[in-house]
Amino acid sequence: MKAPFVVSYGGGVNSVAMLVGFKERGETPDLIINSDTGGEKPETYSHMQIVNAWLRSIGWPEITVVSVADNPNAVAKTLEAQCLRKETLPSIAYGFKTCSQRWKADPQRKFFNNWEFAQPALKAGLKIRQAIGYDAGESHRSLMADPKTEFFFPLREWNWGRKECIAAITRAGLPVPVKSACFFCPSSKKGEILKLRREHPDLFDRAVAMERNAQSKNTAVKGLGRNWSWESLAAADDAQMKMFTDVIDTPCGCFDGEEDV
Repeated sequence: MKAPFVVSYGGGVNSVAMLVGFKERGETPDLIINSDTGGEKPETYSHMQIVNAWLRSIGWPEITVVSVADNPNAVAKTLEAQCLRKETLPSIAYGFKTCSQRWKADPQRKFFNNWEFAQPALKAGLKIRQAIGYDAGESHRSLMADPKTEFFFPLREWNWGRKECIAAITRAGLPVPVKSACFFCPSSKKGEILKLRREHPDLFDRAVAMERNAQSKNTAVKGLGRNWSWESLAAADDAQMKMFTDVIDTPCGCFDGEEDV
């Protein structure tokens, strides 16, 4: 009897590279699992379908998606809905990390407890071996111990950093995914926030609505940026751009190619 082998799929570069690495080493997982908060960007959901097609082509199981919404008694089915209902922000905006526990770890743990394939091994005292995509440059990251799960970090074992991960994805003929994170994540960098505003204004507006909604109960935190709001960042960006006048559309005389004679 072997311990069940699970790969944790987050939708970003590391988790996709991990799948490619296992394929190159001839190690087939029993399960590939993803916890969906309901707040990923559209590009992440689209890329998951590309990965599923690749998994089918190599005879591997497709990604199993779990979420809080699987619980019929859950009042809020997504993290965004929960924040709006409770007039709050994701916990990391207040210095805590409980949202990843409730919306990522707990649905997986519940699935494992009812995963028929794993029951004989668990009853025999074995643990589920779960691969986590922390790369060689993330030695500071760790996970809390779990009584039924043994976490391991193959990218570190392979000494794969971001460059090696991207190279692996390219070798497999897959597109490199965008950063995986909720579109309203308080850990987003300012450039990422402004990019979201440009490319997905509807999602940006939903994030701002979450900020405004949370202000009725907690004014100590200014918004998703903790000490500042995404709304104020957008206003500052607009104000800065107004400082520059339009470029005059006059040919400069440069050429690209052979000079006329």
